Amino acid sequence: MTHTPQQLHSQLLAPHRTDRVVEVLQITDTHLFADKNADFLGIAPWHSARAVVDAILENATELTPLAHDFILATGDLSQDQTPASYRHFSSLMSELAPPVFWLPGNHDDGQLMQAELDAAGISNAKHLVCGQWQMLLLDTQIPGETFGELSSAQLSLLEQAITHYPEHHLLLAVHHQAVPVGCAWLDQHNLRNSEALKALLMQHKAAKVVLCGHVHQGFDEYHQGIRFLASPATCIQFKPLSDDFALDSMAPGWRALSLYPDGRLSTQVWRLPHHAFAPDFSATGY
Repeated sequence: MTHTPQQLHSQLLAPHRTDRVVEVLQITDTHLFADKNADFLGIAPWHSARAVVDAILENATELTPLAHDFILATGDLSQDQTPASYRHFSSLMSELAPPVFWLPGNHDDGQLMQAELDAAGISNAKHLVCGQWQMLLLDTQIPGETFGELSSAQLSLLEQAITHYPEHHLLLAVHHQAVPVGCAWLDQHNLRNSEALKALLMQHKAAKVVLCGHVHQGFDEYHQGIRFLASPATCIQFKPLSDDFALDSMAPGWRALSLYPDGRLSTQVWRLPHHAFAPDFSATGY
């Protein structure tokens, strides 16, 4: 039996800014449970995600009329793979004005995730064209595995995006990191076929950025002319440059990105107040 290749379906969005700068928020690794008070290595993820949403709303009020065009949720939205955990996520996101677009992480139940987010009216669009930028959300989840991999169908979507929109700058969102972040225990759970990804990206002549979750820390490096970014989780943080599992004292957070028509990108990591949520530093894994 032959399978029809997955076709790229694009959703067009108009930047709200008159200078056509695209404003994006990344929220990642919420690790929500059905029980809002459930403990995750010393932090209750619903409460820390609640605090992040409150902080975003507070910042939006202070920075009016600055608004964001959309939110990218880059996986591990649930820790216990329950319908209620995804409903909690949908409820929190409903308080933020921009549309939300998502992809699964290794802790998510992809089918349940899609069913619950669809029911909540959260779009399943995976290719967005906004101003002079295109955003592509790819699925790196391998069911039952911690590491990630892009299927041939997912790589085909990237190839189509590059072919159909050669002049548009590209922001690629995935869950797993495509380059090492310097934590040996995390980097063994990376994107296994990252070289295939980078080979395709190198064919794109416009600016290209890869945005990921998974590593629960801020990260910003250039490799072969491609900018690779990772963002803090809204719950526990992993200690940077640690060979073995270790939690960090940095507070939960999120990332804001401004994408300029000429391909420039400015970005800032925002965090809750220090010690707002203290994890269990004696934890040796999860």
